[in-house]
Amino acid sequence: MRVITQKSVGDASVLEVAEAAKPAPGPGQVLVRVGAAGVNPVDTYIRSGGFPALGEPPFTLGWDVAGTVAQAGEGFAEGDEVYALLDFPGTGGGYAEYVVVAASNLVRRPSWLTVEQAGAAPMAALTAWQALVGRGGVSAGQRVLVHAAAGGVGHLAVQIAKARGAHVIGTASAAKHDFLRWLGVDEVVDYRTRDFTEIEPVDVVLDTIGGEYAERSARVLKPGGVLVSIIPGNPGFDVDRAAELGIRFELFLSVTASGADLAALPQLRVEIDHVVPLAEAAKAHELVESGRTTGKVVLVP
Repeated sequence: MRVITQKSVGDASVLEVAEAAKPAPGPGQVLVRVGAAGVNPVDTYIRSGGFPALGEPPFTLGWDVAGTVAQAGEGFAEGDEVYALLDFPGTGGGYAEYVVVAASNLVRRPSWLTVEQAGAAPMAALTAWQALVGRGGVSAGQRVLVHAAAGGVGHLAVQIAKARGAHVIGTASAAKHDFLRWLGVDEVVDYRTRDFTEIEPVDVVLDTIGGEYAERSARVLKPGGVLVSIIPGNPGFDVDRAAELGIRFELFLSVTASGADLAALPQLRVEIDHVVPLAEAAKAHELVESGRTTGKVVLVP
């Protein structure tokens, strides 16, 4: 089978096509023929050596996968349409024509998602779900602010918050406001022309940017509100500062692969910015690193 591998860390040019043996599923695993594999920002960090989650090269990136079951087992039949987040960081392996997946991470693809959308969704959707619901406790009637609301995580986070009955405010450039309104965002803020701290106080903020955004976000929270950051390294905030301000700070550092959480997601519109052939993985990484995509980039074998 074809895989994308890298023999060294570096820029996107280190990604190359190689041949590898088709993996064999072990106990509790299912062999999946990959129809689409999502590309996430964390993939680019690992590729470049900024996050050594997979140790030394060579290795194959990729954690978001969707496709068909290639070999019956573990409650799945051959031909079942499925999708999953592979164990993270685990060993990666999604940028390939076949991959083995823990059965506990795997669910059948819902009818409202194409294979490309399903391949793009798991890491971003589970990050949004586990951060907003698991850490933020978002519930009906709350006001929720999502930064970079048109991004890969952001555009799914706003839908999850809306599905739970929240009033949602999203920051994005003006060109993306119609897209956010289409997703159901109640208020859109052009961060280039308006200071988001001028909005009415909110109960929960999802910070997908970090730096000075964290401190500014804290200013718009109601007493007892929660700031959830998904920024690794230095998020620009900490629990001591939160205590001073009478709010709660949750640092969400790592998504957990979970078929149960995937199954719990509401019906989501997954925006695909680019569909890229597997052999052009370097191009896909460059698109993600540009910071100009709306929604997700996905690879197709």
